[in-house]
Amino acid sequence: MSIAAGAPSRAEVLTLFRSFLRVAGKFTDYNIREYTKRRTIDAFRQNRNLTDPSAISAAFSDGKAQFEVANRQAVVYSLYAPKLKSVMEVQK
Repeated sequence: MSIAAGAPSRAEVLTLFRSFLRVAGKFTDYNIREYTKRRTIDAFRQNRNLTDPSAISAAFSDGKAQFEVANRQAVVYSLYAPKLKSVMEVQK
């Protein structure tokens, strides 16, 4: 999808949203994983009511750039994952 083609379709936006949630699940640290999920949901809710095609395209482009950053960070965090689980992840 190119920016010149106009605003992204609903399917493209939902694909980006699901991709963010998948990447969030790759973080081994509980706090970072939950923060990424929460930040993803908040950002998509914040941009839900955009109507201007140029604003939608800009938000989508920014989202794709943020997705690439999150994807790289997930890889880096997986290389240096802590050996112990967080207190929030320990099962009783």
